[in-house]
Amino acid sequence: MKFKDKIVLVTGGAQGIGRAVCQDFAREGAKILIADIDEEAGTELEASINKYGSALFVKTDIGVEKDILNAFEKCIKKFKTLNILVNNAGIGTKGGMFHSSTESFDRVLSINLRGTYLCSREAAKVMPPDKNCVIINMASTRAFMSEADTEAYSASKGGIIALTHSMAISLGHKGIRVNSISPGWIETCTHQKSSKAHEPSHTEEDKTQHPVGRVGVPEDISKACVFLASEEAGFITGTNLTVDGGMTVKMIYV
Repeated sequence: MKFKDKIVLVTGGAQGIGRAVCQDFAREGAKILIADIDEEAGTELEASINKYGSALFVKTDIGVEKDILNAFEKCIKKFKTLNILVNNAGIGTKGGMFHSSTESFDRVLSINLRGTYLCSREAAKVMPPDKNCVIINMASTRAFMSEADTEAYSASKGGIIALTHSMAISLGHKGIRVNSISPGWIETCTHQKSSKAHEPSHTEEDKTQHPVGRVGVPEDISKACVFLASEEAGFITGTNLTVDGGMTVKMIYV
């Protein structure tokens, strides 16, 4: 029970990586605020965690500031404080530079980057001073390497890494550590709401792209979050942890 009675707010927490983050912290004794736009997924996860721990779902669009303020208000009303924030919510675009709208570009940055900043700001207001509080931002290996037509997503994730080291300096005096994680290929299909969850299908080529010999799973990222939030990581701040099975350092010759 490494995080017994600690309060953890996870954005985009109802499905995928966020779902695993909520579950792993709850198993370690934390009380969870699930902030997510998907009400079906959020209420389902809330009920599941409440069988062995404590969780509250708050429907939240991280691209809307008043929704963010509401989530933090509900968190303080329910749990009285906040110790750990995981800024996990994120979206991408389809269509690339010439076939997607300016509005869709702005929406990606609003959720992925602006949302991370606003949630961090609100967290820093209520986190108890000098109590080893932690903010973890979900970046991506797309901050360093790209496929075509990922401009908005890649820009937002690169911005998150820069925002991370900036906030680590700004918030250090308040006893808040700030780090980011850059996942690689993480298969999330098993960590969806019941109406969407299904088993993955990966080829041997998919697996051998990774030096570790497999595609990533959400628990690879949630365990990294648990580590970065722990006292064992108490001397780590302002850094980015890449969790990708070695895929981004593997040279590929065509």
